[in-house]
Amino acid sequence: MSPESRTDVTSPRVLVVCGSPRKDGNSDLLAERIAAKIERTSLDAEIVRLRELDYSSCVGCESCRDDGECSRFTDGMTPVYETVRKARGLVLISPVHNYNVSAWIKAFIDRLYCFYEFEYPRPGSWSSRLSGQNRKAVVIAVAEQPDLDDAGFALEAMRKPLEALGYEVVDEVLVLTVFDKGAVSKRPDVLSATDDAAATLARETAH
Repeated sequence: MSPESRTDVTSPRVLVVCGSPRKDGNSDLLAERIAAKIERTSLDAEIVRLRELDYSSCVGCESCRDDGECSRFTDGMTPVYETVRKARGLVLISPVHNYNVSAWIKAFIDRLYCFYEFEYPRPGSWSSRLSGQNRKAVVIAVAEQPDLDDAGFALEAMRKPLEALGYEVVDEVLVLTVFDKGAVSKRPDVLSATDDAAATLARETAH
């Protein structure tokens, strides 16, 4: 199965989520590369490009506390939930926007709030319905600037929510000094790091 962007309900072993608003940019290229690498290990992978989805940010209505799912919206995220449930591997890829992840990735992460379960009275204990299932993840951030500080909180902003949801983040890739379309393809260090992350994720989710 060739990696492609779909919004129907599928059962890939690994879901690759790209949060770049720019078509065919560096985040897209890395998403395609990591999905292709995973598929060469005989695991299915699916790419979801968030800019192609029509979906709302979480509005904090918390109806999911009672319903166990996002009942406020029926939109582009709705079929993605089932893919998230079924995939044991998850990759989040985001360009660095203003020291953080893109608005598309932030909205995606916030919409995963419906997987949490909370106890009353507030604040009470909480858990995730995705935990305890040997879920693995990789996070990748792509930054234009050369300095580590300019990447801000992008990796942490993806890693910490995934860990809270029950994923083990098995690798992180920070790409610096890349902006022009296709520039990442001329960075063997980045391509090697991406391949290594894909191999680790494939190995960890194969069983």
